[in-house]
Amino acid sequence: MTGLSKLRIDGRRLWDSIMSMAEIGPGDRGGSCRLALTDEDRQARDLLVHWSEEIGCSISIDDMGNIFARRAGNNNDLPPIVAGSHLDTQPHGGKFDGIYGVLAALEVVRTLHDNEVVTEAPVEIVVWTNEEGSRFAPAMIASGVYAGLFEKEYAWTRTDNDGISLWDELKRIGYLGELSCGDHPIGALIEAHIEQGPILEKNKNTIGVVRGGQGQRWYDITIKGQDSHAGSTPMPGRRDALVAAAEMISKVQQLAQEYAPDAVGTVGELAVHPNSRNTIPGEVFFTVDIRNPDDRVLARMSDSFRQQGESCANRHQVEISIDEIWHNPSVQFDQACIDAVSESASELGYKHQTILSGAGHDACQICRVAPTSMIFVPCAGGLSHNEEESAEPEDLEAGCNVLLHAMLKLSG
Repeated sequence: MTGLSKLRIDGRRLWDSIMSMAEIGPGDRGGSCRLALTDEDRQARDLLVHWSEEIGCSISIDDMGNIFARRAGNNNDLPPIVAGSHLDTQPHGGKFDGIYGVLAALEVVRTLHDNEVVTEAPVEIVVWTNEEGSRFAPAMIASGVYAGLFEKEYAWTRTDNDGISLWDELKRIGYLGELSCGDHPIGALIEAHIEQGPILEKNKNTIGVVRGGQGQRWYDITIKGQDSHAGSTPMPGRRDALVAAAEMISKVQQLAQEYAPDAVGTVGELAVHPNSRNTIPGEVFFTVDIRNPDDRVLARMSDSFRQQGESCANRHQVEISIDEIWHNPSVQFDQACIDAVSESASELGYKHQTILSGAGHDACQICRVAPTSMIFVPCAGGLSHNEEESAEPEDLEAGCNVLLHAMLKLSG
C-alpha cells in the first residue's frame, strides 16, 4: 500500500463522464430526467457498460437489472470489493444524485487500469435498479431484493402510473439478467454520494464519513367522502374528502415539528377526485414520508398519525385508509468500512466529519447482508431532487480519491 499512497484519480475525466451522462435524458432546467427502466435509463446503462468493457471489465446482470462490472484481482475466489449507486433520477432530478457514485466507481477502476494496479480481491462497479422509487414504488427495491427485504415476485409486479410492471420494463429494455438477484457475492460495498443536505457545506468540510442512515416509513392514504354539488350542499353534513386530507396533511407537519430536530415529514403526491371547481371532492389520495434516526421515535410518530386518521374520519364522516407500503428501519454501517473511509480522508489531507444520512440509499439496504459504508461530498445549499442540484468538481474529485484509497485498503 505504501507504493500506492500517491495514486490519484483524474478529476477532469470524472467530471467529463458526469457531464456526458447528463446528456442522456436532459431536464428542462439543466438537470436530468431518467426514470427507472425508461429508454433514457437504458441508454445510460448501455453507456456505463460500454465504458466498463473498454477497460477490460466483465459484465454480469441479475434478474432485477442490477449491473456488476468486474475488474479481476489476483485471487478471484475472494468476494469483490464493490462501489457504485444508481443511474435513475427523479422526474426533475439533478446531474449528481446517484450518478456520481456510479461514475466515481468507474473512475476508480479506470485509475487502477491506467496504473496497472492489480488488487488481491476483484473490484466491481455496481448499478442498482430503481433506487429513486419515483416510477416504481417503493424506492431502493432492487437492492432491497438483493438484501432479502423484498420478495422478487413483489418487486417484479410493481407498476407505474400507466400500469406497466417493473418486470415488463426490465425485459423490454434488455436488462432482465439471468443471474438470480442476491446470488452475486459482495465482500464489501462503499457508495459515494452527494450529501443532499447542508451540513458539510455549513461546516466547510469536504468529506462526510457516513455512519448509518435514519429510518423511514412510507404510506399511501386514501380518503373517501362523497362528491356533491358545491353550491347546493349545506356545510353541515358534507363529507368533504379534501377537508379531511388537509387536516391529515397538517398533522404530518405537526409530527415533524413535535419530534424536532431529527424528524422530517413530507407529503409528496396528491390527487383529488373528481377535481372539479364546483364539486365537493369525494376522494383524495396522497402519500406520506416520515423519517427519524431513532426507530422508537419513528414508531411513535406512526402511531400518532394513525390515531389522527381515526379521529379525523369520525369528525368528517369519511373513510380513511392508511396503507404502510414501506418500512425501512435505521441502519448502522460496518466499522471496518467506516474506518477505511475515515483513514483515507485523513491520509489524503481532506477535512472530514462523521455524519448520518438523512436520505435513503442502496447502501442502507445492502448493509444488512454485507459490510458497507458511504462517502458524502457537499452539494450547494444541500439542494437535491431538483434540477438546480450542484456540486464542485474539486469536491467530487476529493470524494473519488477517498473512494479509491478506501477500496485499496479493503481489496488488498
